[in-house]
Amino acid sequence: MNILYSLGFVLPFIGAVLGMGIAYFVSPKTPNGLKLILAFSGAFLLGITILHLMPEVFTDKEFEAGLWIIGGIILQILLEYLSQGAEHGHTHLKENKLLPKVLFISLCLHAFIEGIPLQQQSSLVWGIFIHKIPIGMVLFYIIWNTNNSKAVKFLFLFVFTLMSPLGSLAITYLDFLSSLQLPITAIVMGMLLHIATTILFESNQGHSFNIRKLLTILLAFAISYFL
Repeated sequence: MNILYSLGFVLPFIGAVLGMGIAYFVSPKTPNGLKLILAFSGAFLLGITILHLMPEVFTDKEFEAGLWIIGGIILQILLEYLSQGAEHGHTHLKENKLLPKVLFISLCLHAFIEGIPLQQQSSLVWGIFIHKIPIGMVLFYIIWNTNNSKAVKFLFLFVFTLMSPLGSLAITYLDFLSSLQLPITAIVMGMLLHIATTILFESNQGHSFNIRKLLTILLAFAISYFL
């Protein structure tokens, strides 16, 4: 439990920083490998959700898991309306503009919520770690192309890296969140199902066969199964 407790704080932070680092050293443009990273992330999240989270939330027959999952899907749709789809790789912000506060707050809220169940879900910790890499890259591209000062840019990026660890911290010290562990997990499931399926559908635009994407997705499913 102590290891899981630590990983719930550390891995989401490392994933976000890793994604930002990759984006920084590649260039402030979307790299060619981002689509493969997104495909891996989407398949990995989907595998974690179906293979590990779904059996748990449906164990209690009296718990209306389906309603909470649908609620999570709706919540994620609303958040993506505000964030312009940055959770699954979209970057619509033009260069030399200020970072929209609503977009940033939406991404932070998403990260905070998905961090809440991490203390009880070892498999989800790794799923969020992988998920943070492409999000960190996309957020870096968005923020780096604004006309804010470098200090403000790094502050925004640093604040985002703390959101999931703060969510994990909140459930540790806020008793009312602990009592809502199962509903929150179901909500996060709905959010991740929406994100994962959106990423996978968008990665296959044009319906053209791509062996690299197929192998990437199969690898992600295989890893999620053995976690």
